[in-house]
Amino acid sequence: MTYEQFQESISQPAPPKGLPILLEALWHDANNDWEAAHNIAQSKEGTQAYDRLHAYLHRVEGDTFNAGYWYRRAESEVFKGSLKEEWAHLANLFLEKA
Repeated sequence: MTYEQFQESISQPAPPKGLPILLEALWHDANNDWEAAHNIAQSKEGTQAYDRLHAYLHRVEGDTFNAGYWYRRAESEVFKGSLKEEWAHLANLFLEKA
């Protein structure tokens, strides 16, 4: 799946079948279902990619203190761009690893 195909899938009523779970979390986030995305992030705490997703989601929530904790757990720099830019960054990262 390309980034463009993933973006197009966001308008669908459900995530595409077989979508990797981290991309499914971003799909839910893009569809204003923060809780579903957060549940995925929490499902494998201690795994770098999930912790990185968790950081982004707490940034979306506006909880920068908690986001900072998750960035540190993921051994990642705090993202300096917009939320939209971070979402795209993560989507591309997760697509590369899919």
